Amino acid sequence: MQSQAHPASAVREVRVRFRQHPRAFFSVPIMVRHLSRGGVKITRGISLELGIGGLGAMVQGDVEVGDTVSIDFQMTKGPLTAVAIVRHTSSVRSGVELVGLTVAEGGWISSFIGKT
Repeated sequence: MQSQAHPASAVREVRVRFRQHPRAFFSVPIMVRHLSRGGVKITRGISLELGIGGLGAMVQGDVEVGDTVSIDFQMTKGPLTAVAIVRHTSSVRSGVELVGLTVAEGGWISSFIGKT
């Protein structure tokens, strides 16, 4: 069986991402705490989008995929501190999965998403 060669221009990687939960534009200052070799590091950033399942943000400093972090940010209903797992990161932005939200916190986020 002979394989067909494809020109490099015809071969490209296509990524399709499906979210379990919708996200909405959400831009507020955030503070990220994560454990590093030197102890707890505090990193600042700004959120970009928010959903019940996660948050996208631009973050100063080093966070790595798989890190468990604590994120503090302000919502209309009050301050929220969430535990999250870093799912992707680049020099431009990071994405985290929010875990362990209380029913009230999940309601705050759902209410926000529903209003946008």
